[in-house]
Amino acid sequence: MADSERSGQQRRLRPAPLLFEPAQAAADPEHFFDLESIEDPRDLLARSTELAMAFRAAADRAVEYQAVAAARLADPRRFDRLSTADIARRAEWTEDYAVRMVEFGRDLLRGAARAGTGADD
Repeated sequence: MADSERSGQQRRLRPAPLLFEPAQAAADPEHFFDLESIEDPRDLLARSTELAMAFRAAADRAVEYQAVAAARLADPRRFDRLSTADIARRAEWTEDYAVRMVEFGRDLLRGAARAGTGADD
């Protein structure tokens, strides 16, 4: 996949802002980002697709932050580093998954360091 194609795809993953709903509306189990009030099925499909894509992008980004945090917590240079078993317990993961997340986080940190973003500080 070409870089321009990839960057275009990333831009499409954030089409709809995820706004917090008022507590009263969120308490209503039938209410979900006002989708229930959209009558036109074309509009409903468009808006629900935007939300689904935005939620996916948000979940992917949150997993990356989890991985970076796990890598930082497991860093052997930290005096208070945690074992992968401790990280797994805190995040409610299996230890195997924690090991993979630490490695993924290290990869992300190395990539950020090469890009010069300073994310590994």
